[in-house]
Amino acid sequence: MHKATFPASLFLGLALFCGSASLHAFVSQPVPGGIAAIGIAPLAAAKPVIHYAGHRVTVIPYQGSWVALVGIPLDATPGQQSLQVTNPQSGEGFSSAFTVRGKHYKTQRLRIHDRNKVTPDEASSQRILAELKVQERLKNHFSAREANYDFIKPVSGRDSGRFGSRRIINGQQRSPHSGMDLAVPSGTPVRSTASGTVLYTGNLFFSGNVVYVDHGSGLISMYAHLSNIKVRPGQQLRQGEVLGLSGKTGRATGPHLHWSVYLNGEAVDPALLLQKIY
Repeated sequence: MHKATFPASLFLGLALFCGSASLHAFVSQPVPGGIAAIGIAPLAAAKPVIHYAGHRVTVIPYQGSWVALVGIPLDATPGQQSLQVTNPQSGEGFSSAFTVRGKHYKTQRLRIHDRNKVTPDEASSQRILAELKVQERLKNHFSAREANYDFIKPVSGRDSGRFGSRRIINGQQRSPHSGMDLAVPSGTPVRSTASGTVLYTGNLFFSGNVVYVDHGSGLISMYAHLSNIKVRPGQQLRQGEVLGLSGKTGRATGPHLHWSVYLNGEAVDPALLLQKIY
């Protein structure tokens, strides 16, 4: 494989057409938990198949080029990373390098009164391990449909838990926060952030009642701690359609919606998909 390097800064201010008259102003954020926009090849070439860390990456046409939109892991080490690019017609491949910048996330301290939600017993631990396998499959789901980037907030509420914050629960270091928490009363209608297909509904140990929605090409949204689920797997959703009611099921300090967005299997900051120009 030969290497082709395209600076992410080349695509700062990338504009993505998202159906009808709406347009997203997307600024490439090649940081942990961000989305990098990377030019790969001219549109005259076959649409490339791209993988990052073994996961399929979404590719869009933009101003004469094929551009990869890459979700970067929250635990990514700053420095040079690479994409594996394949020409589907010839089978030839090459490596495209890009640089991940560092980013500082704040620390959030939480107190959970249910001890089993902090230090699970044996039975709960076995359940969690089984659920992690299901969640990995859901986060890495890649459908052939073109991705829909026209996102709205699923509820109107105060941001009570920042994406990427380093969480300390009952004095113990835990995984970084992989979504946006929006404080709303129990029973608040939760709306699909964009059109898509319901991928999964169920109850998970930490996340409580959840809904996963597939928006195409490896772009997935997840809604957690719901008090009630209003949809079923396979159901087609319009943007803004109610999929459930907010609550505090699972591990939660109070009523709120936990909203996550995944791109090529990685949790990315949902706020990156909310900026719009009309």
